[in-house]
Amino acid sequence: FSVPCSAIQSSYLLGERLNLLGKLGCMLSIVGSTVMVIHAPEDEEVTTLDEMTLKLREPGFLAYAAILLAVCLLLIVYLAPRYGQSNILVYLAICSVIGAFSVSSVKGLGIAIKGFFAGQPVLQHPLTWILVITLVASITTQINYLNKSLDIFNTSLVFPIYYVLFTTIVITTSIILFKEWVTMTVVDIIGTVCGFLTIILGVFLLHAFKDMDVSLGNLPQVLQSEEQAPVTQDDKNILIDADNGSIVPEDKPKVFMIYS
Repeated sequence: FSVPCSAIQSSYLLGERLNLLGKLGCMLSIVGSTVMVIHAPEDEEVTTLDEMTLKLREPGFLAYAAILLAVCLLLIVYLAPRYGQSNILVYLAICSVIGAFSVSSVKGLGIAIKGFFAGQPVLQHPLTWILVITLVASITTQINYLNKSLDIFNTSLVFPIYYVLFTTIVITTSIILFKEWVTMTVVDIIGTVCGFLTIILGVFLLHAFKDMDVSLGNLPQVLQSEEQAPVTQDDKNILIDADNGSIVPEDKPKVFMIYS
């Protein structure tokens, strides 16, 4: 509920504009993300930090993490100073990419907390402190760039787009880290693709039509004004109409007769 709540509250409390298409885009974003989550398979059960360490050391996840770090550095060092003030996707892409590391860290720390209460020596495990440092650094970066985005752009646009990007990155990270794609059926694959396309449609409605004055109250007037829009004739059509005698009588030359 974070997307519709933030968009509606920003519309009423901050005076930001959210038209009918924007509300529809929020709902489509939530529906698409929900469909993706429903069709995502359950991850492999990891109960100890040693098992989590083996997952993090796999070549596939290491390559994926290296790509995310490279993309994040490119966004922070090159794209953010140049295009961050004008493009809403730059800051939100940084928050979303970093979110992959924060969610993975939370997953590992959850396992560490369970092990701590079970009497396991989790404080002596180096992965615990690595996850703590990663979580603090990633959350700090996310808050920093999310606040920058909120200072510049409309709140009703920031939260839905951030929600969509963040959810997509997190699901992708979970699939790669826990090998969820191995157990996915054809139905799950189709559902995931359809959910992702629904998300794209929702973001498009939010971003492309944000300046249009469309609501349920003026929707009939908007449609009626479009249907009754005057047709502009070019000079050729005007000349043809003139030859066909379409000039009104008032515009014709008048002849006066004088009787003596």
